[in-house]
Amino acid sequence: MSERKKSQALYGRAVKLMTGGVNSPVRAFKAVGGTPIYIDHGEGAYLYDVDGNRYLDFCCSWGPLILGHAHPDIVAAINTTASRGTSFGTVHENEVLLAEKIIELCPHIERIRFVSSGTEAVMSAVRLARGFTGRDKIIKFSGCYHGHSDYLLASAGSGLATFGIPSSAGVPNDFAKHTLVAPLDNTEAVERLFDEYGMDIAAVVIEPVPANNGLLLQSKAYLSFLREITKAKGTLLIFDEVISGFRVAPGGATEYYDITPDMCTYGKVVGGGLPVGAFGASEAIMRRLAPDGPVYQAGTLSGNPLALACGLATLDNLQKTDGWSTLQTRTEAFVKQLKAKTSGLPIDLVSIGSIFWISLQKTAPSRAEDIVSDGAKRYAGIFSKALEAGMYLAPSAYEVGFVSTAHAETDLTDAADKLAEILGQSIR
Repeated sequence: MSERKKSQALYGRAVKLMTGGVNSPVRAFKAVGGTPIYIDHGEGAYLYDVDGNRYLDFCCSWGPLILGHAHPDIVAAINTTASRGTSFGTVHENEVLLAEKIIELCPHIERIRFVSSGTEAVMSAVRLARGFTGRDKIIKFSGCYHGHSDYLLASAGSGLATFGIPSSAGVPNDFAKHTLVAPLDNTEAVERLFDEYGMDIAAVVIEPVPANNGLLLQSKAYLSFLREITKAKGTLLIFDEVISGFRVAPGGATEYYDITPDMCTYGKVVGGGLPVGAFGASEAIMRRLAPDGPVYQAGTLSGNPLALACGLATLDNLQKTDGWSTLQTRTEAFVKQLKAKTSGLPIDLVSIGSIFWISLQKTAPSRAEDIVSDGAKRYAGIFSKALEAGMYLAPSAYEVGFVSTAHAETDLTDAADKLAEILGQSIR
């Protein structure tokens, strides 16, 4: 592994031009130390930095690159589409094709709307839920991340369930007060909120596979409880599948758990690596959305032809190659091997579909409140050693890892051996 002098020089220039030198906070490596790595290109399962170092990529652009880097199908989709124009500001065939594909894979969706990011998808879904129900409040869960819109940047207090308080400067208290926050995997907290605010609650929004604060897997029984109580109270259940959508199964967590929410939001995989988001629901709910109804949503680049072409190429490839089965098998084998080689260490490894997480405690938690407080400090050393060994993990202890179809069995076997050695050296 060569010195990263070019990355260091680029970061020195960047901090003089952009806040923190980055365009998204976690990229600054504040949680793991050191200088961010500047990537020159990606190929298959690997990243190559500007200094010529190669890394097996377990970040996959935070999830979207389910086929790996520069997949021929994606490159062809971009080239073909771009040669005809990059944006029209009007309707085009790719919108119809990708909408048909998503509804084929997710039959609980009857109508869909494309936007430009996961944040925008969830923000719009919440607005639509409020417009449909005529209610103002929503319930979210601590440990679930739904983007950086004001209403959803709320975190729980120390009580069992509480009004949300802003977790970011710049968010007015009046915005966050409509967001009720409960711990995950806790029926009592949700029941208490419905007992007190039931007729005011428009929606319950949850990542059915919480994967932004570790991989906090929820039981089917708990998700079924949310489905039952929302139905009983006339509240909409929103599954935020920005990460889990098309990752854990062809129909996402909705198919995996066989639980049908009222609305779903998507992103990441559905754009094949380009910026995109989407939200969908029944025809009755979506009819409330402009231009058919009074709930307004619009976007200059919504349904961008490049992004939708890449999303369609991704889903087509996964269908034709039985990619979901391959991903499941390889991820399970990788996690099983790593578990076997680290048995006896106070860690746990959990996975679902092609998502995995190294939990730095003996039993992986299902709630954010149960995550050990010193995990981030210990993870920094693990991250640095993995980097030196040619593996790029997410630069945060509480972000998950992803496997792509480009990760060969030999890649994963070698990575499991190296990671097991690093974990054995780092954790006592």
